[in-house]
Amino acid sequence: MADLADLDIDGLDGGQRLLRDNIRRYLKENISPLIDQAEKDRRFPQEAISGLADFGYFGGYMKEEDGGLGLDYPTWAVMMEEAGYCWLSLRIIINTLNIVSGILNTYGSEAQKEHFLRPLLRNERKTFVSISEPDVGSNVAEIKTRADKKGDRYVLSGSKLWVTNGMFADFGIVVARTYSETCNGELSLFLVERDVTSYTPTPVEVMFTRSTGTAAITFENAEVPAANLLGKEGQGLRQILIGLNFGRLNVAMGAVGAAQSALDLSTEYALQRKQFGRPIGSFQLVQKHIVDMTMRTQAARALGYRAARAMQNGTARTECSIAKLYATETAFEVANLALQVHGGMGYAVGYPIERIFRDTRGGMIPEGTTEIQTLIIGREILGISALT
Repeated sequence: MADLADLDIDGLDGGQRLLRDNIRRYLKENISPLIDQAEKDRRFPQEAISGLADFGYFGGYMKEEDGGLGLDYPTWAVMMEEAGYCWLSLRIIINTLNIVSGILNTYGSEAQKEHFLRPLLRNERKTFVSISEPDVGSNVAEIKTRADKKGDRYVLSGSKLWVTNGMFADFGIVVARTYSETCNGELSLFLVERDVTSYTPTPVEVMFTRSTGTAAITFENAEVPAANLLGKEGQGLRQILIGLNFGRLNVAMGAVGAAQSALDLSTEYALQRKQFGRPIGSFQLVQKHIVDMTMRTQAARALGYRAARAMQNGTARTECSIAKLYATETAFEVANLALQVHGGMGYAVGYPIERIFRDTRGGMIPEGTTEIQTLIIGREILGISALT
């Protein structure tokens, strides 16, 4: 454990600070110049992120024997904040990749790891997670997509919605209600490959994170090899829920990064922009905005690192939900104030504040909405579930 004298105010040691600075420099030089074009093209530059493997973004939280770097969760939180600082679409793609890699590493067979996991960690494959449906969002237990066992295959029928990277990925995890001799409608996970299973992805235009290839996917008697069942039949709900705390930590820290980016842009603008013969930062109300943005960002970061430490200790029952709830709400509030500081320049398309404003609004919905996080936290505090 690091000496207390080596820790900064956020509890980061010298190695974590160096990693943070190196990542920010790398992303600024190699990823930031690609953002505007990627947003216009509605396509994420997947090939450009291979260099992030050196920092541990591709499964670095996993043990070394599993192909990772053995990074602890506070260090991972640093990395996710920097991804969000650069571009929330980057944070989302990295989050999806690592949720899939984590589930594969935990439940995948050796053959599945060789075919899916290892190429994924080399950035040779693109992936998605398919849970939500047109009539099913937060209540995962109501999923209607079904998988019927027929010989050595499962036949998928149903529709999925809001599938991040669904337009570009060549495989993904699909949650489906399963029917076989040994399973009567319980949820299971399936590894579905584009070049093996016939399915139809349709682009869904969304307000935020426009380059991440959000899709609706339709399965019509789509055959999946039985060997692509991930883990055991009927264990899908448990398997998918295991990754939620990890995903919520990622969302929270990405939101903190986006808030810090909006704050930094606003601080710089307030010092440079002049009105009535002086910098707008000299006006009391502008200073009030900057102070509010700073307080909220620092509070969100503190909750994020608290959640990361709880995950490291194996005690994160509510901490990740609290961090996700507060950080995503805060990021949008900070982005809203940043737009106000920038005035007309803030909502100009192509200027970072406009994109950050849109993207931070989206953070309150995926990985469990603000309302769901509130009910989860309330259940833990009161011992009473409002969902049943």
